[in-house]
Amino acid sequence: MLQTLSIRDFVIVDALNIEFSTGFTVLTGETGAGKSILIDALSLAMGARGEGGITRAGCEKAEISASFYIAKLEGLKAWMQENEIPNDDDQLLCRRVIYADGRSRAFINGQPATIQQLKDAGEFLVDIYSQNAHHSLLKLSTQREIFDDYCGLSSLAAQTSSAFKQWQTLYQRRMEMEQNASKYADELAELRDKVRELVQLAFAVDEWENLQQEHSRLSHGASLLAGCEQCRELLSEGEISALRQLSTAQTKLQALRDYDANLDEALGSLDSAMIQLDETDRFLNRYLQRAELDPERLAEIELRIQTIHAASRKYRVRPEELSELLLQWQARMAELESVQADGELARQEAAAKLAYDALAEKLSEGRHQKAPELSHKITGEMQRLSLAGGRFDVALSPQTPASTGLEQVEFLVAGHVGVEARPLNKVASGGELSRVSLAIRVVTAQQGSVPTMIFDEVDVGIGGGVAEVVGQLLNQLGAGRQVLVITHLPQVASQGAQHLNVKKIQRDNVTLSAIEPLDESARVEEIARMLGGVEITETTRQHAREMLASE
Repeated sequence: MLQTLSIRDFVIVDALNIEFSTGFTVLTGETGAGKSILIDALSLAMGARGEGGITRAGCEKAEISASFYIAKLEGLKAWMQENEIPNDDDQLLCRRVIYADGRSRAFINGQPATIQQLKDAGEFLVDIYSQNAHHSLLKLSTQREIFDDYCGLSSLAAQTSSAFKQWQTLYQRRMEMEQNASKYADELAELRDKVRELVQLAFAVDEWENLQQEHSRLSHGASLLAGCEQCRELLSEGEISALRQLSTAQTKLQALRDYDANLDEALGSLDSAMIQLDETDRFLNRYLQRAELDPERLAEIELRIQTIHAASRKYRVRPEELSELLLQWQARMAELESVQADGELARQEAAAKLAYDALAEKLSEGRHQKAPELSHKITGEMQRLSLAGGRFDVALSPQTPASTGLEQVEFLVAGHVGVEARPLNKVASGGELSRVSLAIRVVTAQQGSVPTMIFDEVDVGIGGGVAEVVGQLLNQLGAGRQVLVITHLPQVASQGAQHLNVKKIQRDNVTLSAIEPLDESARVEEIARMLGGVEITETTRQHAREMLASE
């Protein structure tokens, strides 16, 4: 559940720290006070795309942090582990910093994160329903997703879509291969010649590196021998060699050491230097004993290098890329050979279709089992929302096999008795659409696993007794999860277990948005304000008290 939301320098908010409770919370305030700013801020913390002008005027950046308690969200914990995000005592902190120039940074539990990771985490945490949610319900894709989610078929639907794409990919490949059979036969013949040549070359990257090193050594053999001999002359063989000079210095220091023990350090360093020089001299001696000029081996290596260079020039790649090129050609050749094999691609396509058919039929079976149940439940809620005699149907119309399955999912609604159920996008009044939308959301949300639901003025177009029922439905929904509702309706606001009030304040001639939790007396005043009237009278206050007492 959402525990706290902290906002700094965002639009007209300078600093807000809001604590949220479980159950049903309402947010109210006059138009323009900044209620929707809270939703916008939370959306940004959940990875929504930021637009220009959201940083408060004169500020360098806006900061938004949302903390959640995630003890029961095993799916989210698994996702965090997969993404190497620490789980600090079942707490998740999503933080977004948005700069005035449009740049932004994201963090999860203090660790830098991508915007996509914020979005992914948000999928486990919060569902936000805005006024626009009514309109998104008019899309068949949204209706299908809501229905499949209610049925617990979202994963199967995704598998079905993936299987369909695999089947169609193989189908397109087969058609392409059949149409270009001659062209691919020529390509295969050419590939066989190229692969044969590179296989015979027997080239490996590590061989190329060794050839380069050996060629460098053999081609500079005379210089290496002469140079090492000169080094030995300087170290040990010459009359004034380094080892002889150091030996003389060692003898002198040993004699002086008898007079001053402080020379021990210098004597020790000199001993170490002599040991290292002696080891170097021995190494050079062994090297010279093994080293020899080998013109035949040098000629052999140069021929091998020329052969490799010729192949790389022929195929226009660097020598070290020849091995990778061979692998690419072999893979393409295997692909063409499998296609050329008698009916192999057709068999793969048929197998892919069978896999799709099995998934699609299972999906279809699940949909047909659940459609009557969802239709019945939403029809029941419609009666409570003053759509007496109204009916809701989940229509499953057969369609040509597609990524979405074997049927088209569409929501049909009849507003009252005697009216034929029509597609949801044909519902005439906005009030009816709002009520049907709420009925759909309330019923389907009970099946969902997201712990926090936010409704942003989804009760627009609703009033009177219907508004009271909407409040009851939202309160009922809040019994099982955290529900936050931004509303202008006193009938809804009076039923909240927690009531937050958003208002504008003036500070240093600057308009800011502030928020505060309301106690019992303050709730009476706010509900009375929402009930209307230029002047709040005692009668209005008494009405507000009665509304609050009845809940």
